[in-house]
Amino acid sequence: MINQGEIKNDVMIQGSISTSVGFFTDTILNDWIDKAHKWASGYKKWPFTEGRISTTYVSDASTEAGFTYPEGWKPDSIRLLQVGGKRFNKKNFYKYQEFREDYPDDTDKICSDFGRLYYINPKADVSGTTTLWGQYTPAKLDATDHTAETVFSDNAEGGNEAIAEEVLSYVKKKQNKLQESITHHKIAMDALNGIWQQIRDEQFAYQGTEGEGMFKRINIVSGDFQSDIHRHQF
Repeated sequence: MINQGEIKNDVMIQGSISTSVGFFTDTILNDWIDKAHKWASGYKKWPFTEGRISTTYVSDASTEAGFTYPEGWKPDSIRLLQVGGKRFNKKNFYKYQEFREDYPDDTDKICSDFGRLYYINPKADVSGTTTLWGQYTPAKLDATDHTAETVFSDNAEGGNEAIAEEVLSYVKKKQNKLQESITHHKIAMDALNGIWQQIRDEQFAYQGTEGEGMFKRINIVSGDFQSDIHRHQF
């Protein structure tokens, strides 16, 4: 199965259902396929739902209120942020706020996010382009396009089988066949977990930068890395 139409046909065959019966209409099935697609695409942080976006960086008084998250991106999903090619360290939002209050003129390159907003220390001496890397939510499937592909279509077609199984769990639930509904849901999860394990197996050889952490100074009093201790805290 590589597209929405094939998923729908598979569901109708496996479920022995027909859209000519009012109990299951085309609209209902299309909505369920879209729902299952969103569920499956958000089940794990799939590499094929990772995104990158760039925008011009503007720093003024208004930036204290934060920047709006890229459209379609999941909240709290920014993993890396750069401005003008300079990397910013992402901090817990509450710690970021404390930092900005305690050291309002500090130029440290730090950032944070909260809900649908992200924050960049406006005192950091940077300019140019803001580039974000993070996770997005796939757009709603076009119910009129039977050839519409899912996020799995060109990456892991087994994910489309999981979508079909999840839709079948909705079908069985509507038929009050709760045990069968649970079974199909479990099959869907098992399929997605299998895909995730394959991805993890492929990523096993990922390595950090050579020498990463080799020369970090340790504070012998607190046991922290020296770089984790702010110069103003004492």
